[in-house]
Amino acid sequence: MILGIVFVIIFLSILVLVHELGHFLAAKKFGLLVEEFGFGLPPRIWGKKIGETIYSINALPFGGFVKIYGEDREEGGLNADSRGPRSRRSASLRGRLDADSRGQKRISIIETEEILASNKQIEVPEEIVIKKENKILDDEKSFQSLPISKRMIIIFAGVLMNFLLGWLIISIIFNLGIPQKILITSVAKDSPAAAINLQPGDEIIGFSKVDDFIKFVDENRGKEIVLKIERQGEVKEFKTVPRVNPPSGEGALGIALMESGLPKKNLLASVWEGLKTSIGIIQEVFKAIFNLIAKAFVGKANLEQIAGPVGIVKITAQAGSLGFIYLLQLLALISLNLVVINILPFPALDGGRLLFLLIEKIKGSPLSLKFEKYANAVGMAFLLLLMLVITIKDIMRF
Repeated sequence: MILGIVFVIIFLSILVLVHELGHFLAAKKFGLLVEEFGFGLPPRIWGKKIGETIYSINALPFGGFVKIYGEDREEGGLNADSRGPRSRRSASLRGRLDADSRGQKRISIIETEEILASNKQIEVPEEIVIKKENKILDDEKSFQSLPISKRMIIIFAGVLMNFLLGWLIISIIFNLGIPQKILITSVAKDSPAAAINLQPGDEIIGFSKVDDFIKFVDENRGKEIVLKIERQGEVKEFKTVPRVNPPSGEGALGIALMESGLPKKNLLASVWEGLKTSIGIIQEVFKAIFNLIAKAFVGKANLEQIAGPVGIVKITAQAGSLGFIYLLQLLALISLNLVVINILPFPALDGGRLLFLLIEKIKGSPLSLKFEKYANAVGMAFLLLLMLVITIKDIMRF
């Protein structure tokens, strides 16, 4: 289980870093100021400024982040979609002039808990406030200065990078190939297999084709046979007698089998098969999510097939016990799942940000900052609650 936790941390770091790298590269392509690209989450341990960007290593090893100038509409504490004169009560806000690195005057609004008995308002000259607000919008290095289409490309770039990572890994797997083997997927109750404690995930040694194994079993019905089984890297032998007249649909041993493995392919074939497989996985994930949502509306949603952090740790540990190639498969699968989840038009996700930009394009002005903040907060709260429920179910299953 500890190995599973280690691999999950590594996986999350890779997936999040690749995602943020997409935003980073797209922002740089459009000439924006990328203030920081960080590995891990703050607090910062080390940082070095190269050009305009600080590259940092942070204490919490969970992915990374990219900070693009002007991406936050409240950057500097100002509402980028507002106009007109400003007046703020000192009970909540305080105006302050400071100088930036170029010697220009800037206005920042700093939250404070100070409450003055007089309850007077602090008046900030209108021309200064509007100049600062327009700075973020007009600065050619600011995210907010870009046309909506380019902002959408920057947001979508993270999702695209997760897709490219999944495609690359699956292509590598096709190119390397996977040793062919037979795995037990289920064991029927009161069957010969159940009597000798065969388990799902066990590998049957000595056979690479299901048909060959079934033929061997059928030829020895009523006779004792010895099965070589590999379980978590250890090979064991089990003696059993296949049934002559098994119940309908169970077979002589009472096990369901699947063939695992892939023959090696050349580079071009691997890339093509990797692309088709990646698209197929995304389609299946979309179908599964839409089916889950549809069932949720009629009260029949089932979260049993969804894995949270605990479930992913368990699955990763199992994949690690099978070999490195299976860890690569799992990493690709998670990356492609993230493509689907992130592109959903839901607040707090990249898809939600794309939806807000699309609405801005249609109506000709951005949604109010207050609405976006509340929508993202509610979306994040829902996602955290869903994660909590799934985690509890994972623990119960574990």
